[in-house]
Amino acid sequence: MGRKIAGARSLRAAIIAATAMTASVTGATAQEENTLRFAFQGTLNALDPYSLNETFTLGMLGNVYEGLTKRDEDLEIIPGLAESWEMLEPLHWRFHLREDVTFANGNPFTADDVIFSAERVRAENSDMKTRIPADSEWVKVDDHTVDVKLQTPNPILIAEWDTWYIMDKEWSEENGLTNPISARDTNPGEAAYMANGTGPFQIDSHEPGVKTIYTVNEDWWGEVEHNLDQVVFTPIASDATRVAALLSGDVDLIEPVPVQDISRVDSNPDTDVLTGPELRVIHLGFNQIRDELPTSDVEGENPFRDARVRKAFYQAINIDAIKTRVMRDLATPVPLLIANELFADSGEFERWPYDPDAAKELLAEAGYPDGFTVGMDCPNDRYVNDEAICQAVVSMLAGIGVNIDLNAQPKAQYFAKVLAPGGYDTDFFLLGWTPSSFDSWNVLTNLATCRDESGAGGPFNLGGYCNEEVDALAKDIVVETDIEKRDAMIKQAYEILTSETSHIPLHQQSLAWGKRSNVDIVQRSDNQVLFYWAQVH
Repeated sequence: MGRKIAGARSLRAAIIAATAMTASVTGATAQEENTLRFAFQGTLNALDPYSLNETFTLGMLGNVYEGLTKRDEDLEIIPGLAESWEMLEPLHWRFHLREDVTFANGNPFTADDVIFSAERVRAENSDMKTRIPADSEWVKVDDHTVDVKLQTPNPILIAEWDTWYIMDKEWSEENGLTNPISARDTNPGEAAYMANGTGPFQIDSHEPGVKTIYTVNEDWWGEVEHNLDQVVFTPIASDATRVAALLSGDVDLIEPVPVQDISRVDSNPDTDVLTGPELRVIHLGFNQIRDELPTSDVEGENPFRDARVRKAFYQAINIDAIKTRVMRDLATPVPLLIANELFADSGEFERWPYDPDAAKELLAEAGYPDGFTVGMDCPNDRYVNDEAICQAVVSMLAGIGVNIDLNAQPKAQYFAKVLAPGGYDTDFFLLGWTPSSFDSWNVLTNLATCRDESGAGGPFNLGGYCNEEVDALAKDIVVETDIEKRDAMIKQAYEILTSETSHIPLHQQSLAWGKRSNVDIVQRSDNQVLFYWAQVH
């Protein structure tokens, strides 16, 4: 818990200051003394750092790319590619860039790269648009100084910049990467699998869905804290295969360890489990934007537009059963879309109680006494026991007469579907969210602000929930520098979301990494796997 609180405190301090298994795993390549072999349940696809705003992808790319700021082991904001910054005026910031920094290909890092990255991250296909204000102006003062001019105050300006990675302008233009590659693009081309950052590692080879090899960037500007020569990453979707690979010594680090296997891995003399709380909240969402749901048997109307139906779904879900049976007590039920530690007034909110009888009454009042059928999208390799959670939800909703057609698939296909252009293609879904700024504005803006049919608005508001009062509050929250006023507005926004059952918050999942006993690595509560804090003994 301490790391979460530290991260939240660093943000509040910033606000005050502003008044930020394949064969390759099992032995095709001989293990070197300082090789870390890592396996995750999902794949690493495009290497464009603006393609997908997802923790695993951002963490894997964070070993190669860097932002103007970084976060330390306790999630405190520290200098990154900007060695210092200052507020010249309330709407005028100046960033002093590090000198003698180069990208992996040898190109020097300069202000031109920052200006280019600021433009690129706000481009059409970027999934990272909320990282910087859309109306901010970026001005090159000299090769190592950049000014940022704002239209309104922004107390959390730098809070998300550790995962806004700076790209090499010259290299990007040479390789046809001037514009971001969309995560929805099923055939993005070879350039999507290239990377060139300033970080402590570089990608030597990348076969999406098969294997990625990282090697040390010998010219990295920072202080080296790892002892690695290379990292071999292999996606292993099967829980059983992933655990077996760790126990047999074929891999050194896995994430996650299935909750049912934690005791087995921890009791093995050669392996350990690192556990801890995570900032991510798992939630369910509804398609509220369409006139009719494509996957439902209800014709001519959308039942999810009725708050009584949404609340019925909520009250049909036994969150305690999910916690104990599915998550084996490695989850904390939450009443909001944000982790309890990240909002001071979260203790004043309560979940709608589990009450199937009340849920049935609500459905009947809404005109669906016999329930209805609807499809549900769920990833099966992204969050801890994600498919099992969805299966439990399917069973619970059957108890109130709702028939769910579950579509569980790998995260690459899942995100391509639910983020489809021209109206997100999902009627009922499971999603996890970690606010990169550790702040409620990030949650509200990404998950609950209105969007139109083109997808403008909340980029991960997959169901199109819309309340103009919430939109107005989000716009005020991002510019308010008085903490008490700001928290009061955040509380008001959450009260609206709760009363309307905009989403169904489920729980904060817990971290569970499995490692060989000869491996040391820092486990942060944002769940980024960062190799530059790893040691192999």
